[in-house]
Amino acid sequence: MTLAEHILQSDTTCAWAMKHPLEREYHDAEWGKPVHDDKTLFEFLTLEGAQAGLSWITILRKREGYRQAFEDYDIKRLAQYDEARVEPIISQFDVVKHRGKIASVFSNARAALALQQEFGSLDKALWQFVDHQPLMNHWTTMEDVPVSTDQSRAMSHFLKKRGFKFVGETICYSFMQAMGMVNDHLQGCPCK
Repeated sequence: MTLAEHILQSDTTCAWAMKHPLEREYHDAEWGKPVHDDKTLFEFLTLEGAQAGLSWITILRKREGYRQAFEDYDIKRLAQYDEARVEPIISQFDVVKHRGKIASVFSNARAALALQQEFGSLDKALWQFVDHQPLMNHWTTMEDVPVSTDQSRAMSHFLKKRGFKFVGETICYSFMQAMGMVNDHLQGCPCK
């Protein structure tokens, strides 16, 4: 057995991150690390919504296109746009070409501004679902990890009630995982 084969066999990194180097880089550098910055939280609400029905690697490959199309997630600027901005984004940027998902970014930005006004920040509004502290899970296999939880269902209901789109309970759980609200790195993962 070569050294590289031994490292791959002994690597206990979360299985989903082993398929592509871009996923591994994202897993090791970002996934599951607590985020409290409103712009980044909004970016991931957008990306997780865009990912619905697609693979995460598709979204990671288009991440820079999303940053360009959505003005580096300037929530105030995005809130000023409407569906008239959808076609220019489709034709000019490398994003998922789903009109509803693109248009939702603008209505979600308006809803995010309202949350910032009500709660003081998007951070406070969203982190309340885990009592402002990351939940530490202890999964041993990817099959153990749920696709949704009571917290993600509550977050989904909360966001939908306030006008957000593409925020179902599974999307919300993926968002919570990505933003470190829950730590779903598998037991033995170096990032745990």
